[in-house]
This record gives sequence, C-alpha cells and structure tokens, in this order.
Amino acid sequence: MSKANVFLPSYSVGTDCYEEVRYVTRRFGKKAVVIGGKTAMEKGRPALEAALAGTDLTITDFVWYGDNATYANAEALMATPAVQEADMIFGMGGGRAIDTCKVVATRLDKPLFSFPTIASNCAPCTAIAVIYKQDGTLDGYFYPQEPAVHTFINTKIIAEAPEKLLWAGIGDALSKEYEVLLATRDKTLSHTPLLGKQLAGACAEPLLRFGAKALEDCRSNTPSYELEQVALDIVMSTGLVSNFTTTPDADYYNSSLAHAFYNGSTVIPAIERHLHGEVVSFGVLFLMTYDKQYALRDELMAFNQSIGLPICLADLELTPADLAPLAAKAKTVTEWHCAPYELTEEAFIASALECDEAGKARK
Repeated sequence: MSKANVFLPSYSVGTDCYEEVRYVTRRFGKKAVVIGGKTAMEKGRPALEAALAGTDLTITDFVWYGDNATYANAEALMATPAVQEADMIFGMGGGRAIDTCKVVATRLDKPLFSFPTIASNCAPCTAIAVIYKQDGTLDGYFYPQEPAVHTFINTKIIAEAPEKLLWAGIGDALSKEYEVLLATRDKTLSHTPLLGKQLAGACAEPLLRFGAKALEDCRSNTPSYELEQVALDIVMSTGLVSNFTTTPDADYYNSSLAHAFYNGSTVIPAIERHLHGEVVSFGVLFLMTYDKQYALRDELMAFNQSIGLPICLADLELTPADLAPLAAKAKTVTEWHCAPYELTEEAFIASALECDEAGKARK
C-alpha cells in the first residue's frame, strides 16, 4: 500500500491581512527574519511593522534575497546571523525571492510564511521552487517537503505594485488549466492528482472574466473585488493545483508545453528582457497550436491581444532562427514529457511557426 503526505496551504487575504500574522504564527516562536526583494520589503515593511507593534513577535532583520533564485544565494542567506537566529522565515516579494526562501527554510528546518507583494505567480503557496544557474538559465526544480505554512495576500500592496507584474501574472496563471488538462489527458489518476485536475478547471475563467478590470484597477492602485479575485486565482488557485499535481519521484502533471516553451526560451538572451508570465502566455497559444485546439487558441489569442500579452514571436523579440536552440533546450526539461503523445523538435518548431503566423495575421 502506498504512503503519501499532502500538505495544503492556507491563506489570509485583504487590505489589512497582516493583522493576522501574530495569531497565525503564535505557535512557531517569537523571532522572524524577513527575506525578500529590495522593493518588496520597502513596500511591505511598514504594514508588517505596524501590524506587529505591541506584540511579542520581533523581526531580527530585513535581508535581501539576492539577485536571483540560486543555490548560491540560498547558501549565503543560511550563513547570515539574522537568519540563523530567527525561529521562522517570512518570504516577502515575488516568485524568485520566495523560491529562494523555500530552499533556506527547508535546509535550516524553519517554518516559512510567505508575503507576496505582487500577484505574478503561485510561488507563495507551492511546494516547488524554480532554481536558476548564475548565468540566468534554468538549473532545475527544488522540492520542499511542504509549502509555506500560510500566505498573507495584502491586496493594497498588490494594487500599488506595477501593473505590468499583475499583467504577467495573468499570463502565467492562464497556463495552469490548459497545461494540467493536457498533462493528465488519458491518464488514470489517483486521488490527489485527480483533485488537482478538477481544481485546474477553475483557473482560467476568473482571469478571462476579471483580468482586464483588475489591470485597470491596479493602474489606479485600487484594491477592488476584481483585483482580489484575480490575485487569488494567480496565487492560490493555481498554487493549490500545483501542490496536488506535483509529487517528487512520481508522475508530474503541473505543467506542460507552455512552460516547456518558456524554459527553452531561457537560452535566448532577448528573453531576459521579458517577464516569465509574458513568455508563458505565448507558450499557452503555442500549446493550443501543437495540440490543434485552434478555436480555443484563437479565443485566448484575442484575450491576449486585448490586454497586450504577446501573440507572435516578435512580441518577445524572438525570431524563427531562435526556435532550434529553444526547442533543443525545451527537450531537456521535465515538461517535454508532460503530454499525451511523443514530442519532436521538428513538430515543436513547426507549431511555434504556425502559432506565430496566426498571431501576425491579427496584427
């Protein structure tokens, strides 16, 4: 009989959700270190300190995570006195900052709490970290035993973040439903990934329904209902799916061709000027093309175009000549094997070119 441990994330959401920090963390100690991005900590620190004023929870320091999610940065943080002295780790910022914190928390065996200051991906509540090499190319995945204990989604801070980050978050989150449904197609699923597959079906609709309004409200720094729904979709809905469909040393259904395209693109220098979710959003269109779901592809392409997400290679500063090295890299990543049929580099390139032509025709 098999054995499994399933750890589900919990969360608080709202403009004053940091008021819940002391209650949520009360059993984990009295000292926390905040590790995050410089801008993220600048934005989140006042609200966190105000919420903790008069409590017995103290912050040992606010420490920059480094310039990328790398093992080298994690090791440097582990050697920092403020990190070593803390009972718990507060990861504050975007996906790479929080993914770095996952490595630190796991290796030091300290509880992790996440404080996303942007809604750009599901990293705050997932039990997987994307790790990069020093040169910026993909290194691989790191699997903590469990996700952050709790995620605090302050919608006021997210509404005041650059609109472009929410925009990219929508692009990234839009991949979850379609990638998981492709990866699980024709599979006999056990309880946990079956739940993930069903939850994946709730990921796209809120983005398509509320995405444009959420971006408009972010532009005016308004923590509206629509912005909250989109933030919850990006951070929590896709994160829950990820936790149900990602199991180390077992079948992996968390992503597929959209992220294979993104991971392959990391070898192209121009991609460094584009956000993760921005590239993934084109990867979704590529997935639909490869899988010959043309009607849905055209619907999603229209949505991308309506909010300025890419619909052709040139939108990402890619050229047809980039596709061969991109496909060669994509062939080496986990997602290459997350489709119900065998992929080939030739078909990968041909589908990317076909998708590009469809996008250019809409210009």
